[in-house]
Amino acid sequence: MPLLKPTPVAEAEQAIAHHPLAGTAMSGADVVVQVLADEGVAVLFGYSGGAILPVYDAVFRHNAEHLRPDGSEPMPLIVPANEQGAGFMAAGFARASGKVGVAIVTSGPGATNMVTPVRDSTADSIPMVVICGQVATQAIGSDAFQEAPISNIMSSCAKHVFLVTEAEKLEATLRTAFTIARSGRPGPVVVDVPKDVQNAMVVFDGKEELPLPGYRARLRAIEQATLSDADCAAFFQALLQAKRPLIYAGGGVIASGASTLLRDFAESFELPVTTTLMGIGSVDTTHPLALHMLGMHGTAYANYAVEDCDFLFALGARFDDRVAGVPSQFAPRAKFIAHIDIDPAEINKVKAADWHHVGPLDRALQRLMQYGKAHDHQPMLADWHAHIAALKRMHAMNYDRDSSFIQPYAVLEEINRHTQGRAIISTGVGQHQMWAAQYLDFRDPRHWLTSGSMGTMGFGLPAAVGAQFARRDALVIDVDGDASIRMNLGELETVTTYGLPVKVLVLNNVGDGMVRQWQKLFFKGRFASSDKSLHRKDFVRAAEADGFGWARRLERREDLAATIAEFLAFEGPAFLEVMIDPDAGVYPMVGPGANYSQMITGDFIPARKVAQTGEAAASDAF
Repeated sequence: MPLLKPTPVAEAEQAIAHHPLAGTAMSGADVVVQVLADEGVAVLFGYSGGAILPVYDAVFRHNAEHLRPDGSEPMPLIVPANEQGAGFMAAGFARASGKVGVAIVTSGPGATNMVTPVRDSTADSIPMVVICGQVATQAIGSDAFQEAPISNIMSSCAKHVFLVTEAEKLEATLRTAFTIARSGRPGPVVVDVPKDVQNAMVVFDGKEELPLPGYRARLRAIEQATLSDADCAAFFQALLQAKRPLIYAGGGVIASGASTLLRDFAESFELPVTTTLMGIGSVDTTHPLALHMLGMHGTAYANYAVEDCDFLFALGARFDDRVAGVPSQFAPRAKFIAHIDIDPAEINKVKAADWHHVGPLDRALQRLMQYGKAHDHQPMLADWHAHIAALKRMHAMNYDRDSSFIQPYAVLEEINRHTQGRAIISTGVGQHQMWAAQYLDFRDPRHWLTSGSMGTMGFGLPAAVGAQFARRDALVIDVDGDASIRMNLGELETVTTYGLPVKVLVLNNVGDGMVRQWQKLFFKGRFASSDKSLHRKDFVRAAEADGFGWARRLERREDLAATIAEFLAFEGPAFLEVMIDPDAGVYPMVGPGANYSQMITGDFIPARKVAQTGEAAASDAF
């Protein structure tokens, strides 16, 4: 990407011709809306307030003046119950579409309510632009009504923050915000716009951006990075010597749009693939080469494969603590670790790599695949595939199928039977999140939306709203928990206000299930503050009060199949609360300070110490 310089006088006429509105005088608020339109923004999420009213009025006027033939607005502004909901809706839109999500909120509490969604999106590398109203420039720092130092507060949470104090720089700042949000390692950019800047009259340019020479130079160097023949030769030399190679794919594969290339690469060289929580969907989970998720609550067979592999290829992954655990004990038999990422800070940060490349994943995989095929490099992995098949067979996911209680796993298996891995699933955070990751299939990327790194309760419902706006034709299901959904329960009304056919599933175990599991395992069963039996909410009546035409509670195991079928078949918004076994746990589980060989598999998934005989022989044969 070339450095952007101020437009010379000689190019002024060309600049004006470039955009039909170039050279037009307009308010800062109208500039904001025009840039959003130029960026192709299809939907906005936000809550109004005094400091952002000029922009909201500009959105209203823009939509009224550009109505589509069918009467719909070109850029509808979706109003949530809370600004945090707006942030997660924008994030859900971005996660489901791959486009930049946009949220617009007012100053003070409106902006501070966006802190959690912004930090959540930074942690999961989600492209988002947040526009905050601010008190007038001359009032900044005076503790004016609804003032908060957002540029300071957000600076440690966002990918980048702008405070616009000069109206003439507003347009360039907004365009640059979109560039930063979507480029390199994606992330949220916050633009703080004082009210007087929104009201100021400026001349619209039509294409101007800020120079940012340092950022653009670094970005250009990374985006233009290529793998040499020597790089490719070194990679394949190690791969061909390996007997047990394994791909470890993270969310960067999805963020970079490299899922198709990853699938082609894995199939071309017959390499098994396991993914992180954020990488789910980068490979078809039903594919024979897929081992589903690894990590703290990964499948037992994926984690054992990591234990056994002698070549680990990390793609768009960062060896985070929920995967690597004790880094020195992660993939202990791997003689060679290769790592590709767009962010140079992730290389050698947690786990040293023997081979690495910093650059776009799609181009790197394409280059490696072309080189490997051109040189007829084909690993001989029959024994390794037989070993993987044995791991899948002997350590398959399982649970108590004879229990009289409704098991959450059975609920998700029944949903999976209908959706076949084609639904878009959002989740809250907790046990239900891990069960959904473990027991649902995902055939394509951007069908799994969850708060990974931050683990933000309350994410699921607003994210589902955003996803439904991104994918109007898709079946969108929020898999939630009774504790997590409470955090943003007000967004039930948002679902019905906009007539979204979102399906909301609440797995109710009457408490903070994941916290209770940890308390049971590591705190001698002292359930401090995690029991919600004294605060039981009638979720069905709450859903009905918010306009859900289909709202049920499932309490009998024998009604499971019929209820799930009716729930998913309902044409409009549907709400289903399932009273599940309160003692159901998330297994496997790698406890704090433990490695994969010490994984707790529970009562129904055999651990290696149980199924040791044939498998030990297979491992020793390598």
